[in-house]
Amino acid sequence: MVKTADIVTESLLDWGVEVIFGLPGDGINGFIEALRRRSDKIRFVLVRHEESAAFMACAYAKYTGKLGACVATSGPGAIHLLAGLYDAKADGAPIVAITGSTYSDMMGSSYQQDVDLLQLFSDVTVYNNMVNSPEHAEMVVDIACRTALAKRGVSHLTIPIDVQEKELHGQYSRHKVPGHTSDAFASPATMPDIKLVERAAEILNSGERVVMLVGQGALGATDEVIAVAEKLGAPIVKALLGKAAVPDDHPLCTGGIGLLGTSPSSDAMAEADTLLMVGTSFPYIDYLPKPGQARGVQIDLFAEKIGLRYPVEVGLVGDSRLTLAALLPLLRDKEDRHFLQSKKEAMKGWTDLLRERSGRTDTPMKPQFIARVISEKLEKDAIISVDSGTNTIWAAQYIDVKRGMKFSLSGTLATMAAGLPYAIAAQIAYPDRQSVAFVGDGGFTMLMGEFATAVKYGLPIKVVIIKNNSLGMIRWEQLAFLGNPEYGVEFAPIDFAKFAEACGGKGYSITDPGDARSIVREAMWQDKPTIIEAYVDPFEPPMPPKVDPAFASNMAEAFAKGQPHARRIGLTIFRDQVHEALRKVHSHEDEDRQ
Repeated sequence: MVKTADIVTESLLDWGVEVIFGLPGDGINGFIEALRRRSDKIRFVLVRHEESAAFMACAYAKYTGKLGACVATSGPGAIHLLAGLYDAKADGAPIVAITGSTYSDMMGSSYQQDVDLLQLFSDVTVYNNMVNSPEHAEMVVDIACRTALAKRGVSHLTIPIDVQEKELHGQYSRHKVPGHTSDAFASPATMPDIKLVERAAEILNSGERVVMLVGQGALGATDEVIAVAEKLGAPIVKALLGKAAVPDDHPLCTGGIGLLGTSPSSDAMAEADTLLMVGTSFPYIDYLPKPGQARGVQIDLFAEKIGLRYPVEVGLVGDSRLTLAALLPLLRDKEDRHFLQSKKEAMKGWTDLLRERSGRTDTPMKPQFIARVISEKLEKDAIISVDSGTNTIWAAQYIDVKRGMKFSLSGTLATMAAGLPYAIAAQIAYPDRQSVAFVGDGGFTMLMGEFATAVKYGLPIKVVIIKNNSLGMIRWEQLAFLGNPEYGVEFAPIDFAKFAEACGGKGYSITDPGDARSIVREAMWQDKPTIIEAYVDPFEPPMPPKVDPAFASNMAEAFAKGQPHARRIGLTIFRDQVHEALRKVHSHEDEDRQ
């Protein structure tokens, strides 16, 4: 006879779920057995921590555009999923999460692992339900999958232990018609009203200094974004989740925005009289034009995102690629290109500055240097997964994403620990492509056991660890944002190369910049999971593109309060400033050829 767990699994297969990440337990073992009997159709990936399963499902959805799936047992197993599920909620990744619950006739009695999972998951989900019988199962799975895809969010289904094992007898209620549900899904390739498109074109055509801000919603619209920018003479600024939307080396691209952005992007926003936002809800509104400074047009798939960050005049609710394609023939070629040209010239200076910062071969090694070396060794279709911390800044500014590459991270939630699970999911989704995790030692150690997961499944991911034995970003937040001495940010060191070998992978350490390129070259050729730990200067500051006077003032205040390593930090900043001031009279070209 067919059991509830069988119906749930078959329904997931109907929705194209090919991989499910998770960890078994007695609260979900009925469903796990259904997966076992269909192991030739749906791949179960065993993780070391349920949090990783949710991160992997999120990354799988982001990188493929398909439905991500994860599973956990009742109680604590389900609770562990939450960080990864909130990552998916924040970045709009479609996921279905399956959890176990205690026996249906023991709920609410303080039985072991009895947690009200529907209440617990209520904030993170777009659909949240309990499967209460085999007759109920197919319908709720169909609704869960359809809703997750349509609303780009998390659907959660919890199944009591005993319900998983119940057999289907066809005992439907008087209003339930067997077979009424469907796994059909209409992709939301929506288009806005043509009158709104015409109104948007009028605003954009009238602008003299138009800037485009693109995010992850533009990842499938690269050609259309570039074509519109060409017409408007608009610099293209990228939110970090949209880093792969336009190649970093494209002449119209001015790079990122915000603390980890570029000076030309900051200047473009400060001077803009018109802003076109495409597929982004970039959260740091203080980096956008001031309200009233620029006229705004926004394209987004979801109506609730329109006007969220900037008071736009026209909101175009629709698919970015289709909407830009409809907008393009209505746009006039911008004759005056002075604004665009000024930003292109500024990018030449910015690129020169980044080349200087990343070309230094000091010891201790500069994190900018190792980021540049990694960038040089990426394959043309590489997938780069980044963690949260100072490593995010080095990746944003010094890893060049070219056409054909993929790039992602925990964007809006900005949670630590996601980089390694993301890279594993990317390698599972695209086994023939290079998958690289660029992480800090703080974030890596949170879920470092998943490196053994990569070994178990023979996934040749490359994990680059920026090793400074500290929570680097938190250190600088304490110093430069609050003016407080650092506290609670230093770790005892771990030999990550030995850890890699102990897990059955390969491990490399880089301490001398002169050895970096040869070591990275060898490591990237390995056909097994590999860690590259790069010992970097822990006192190298992650400088914003525009330094606020408060930065220096807060640093001085922290020093006065007794900041540890104050002399070393001050000396590092001083040397960096001198080196950059002299960059026009020396060159790193010979060093670059090593």
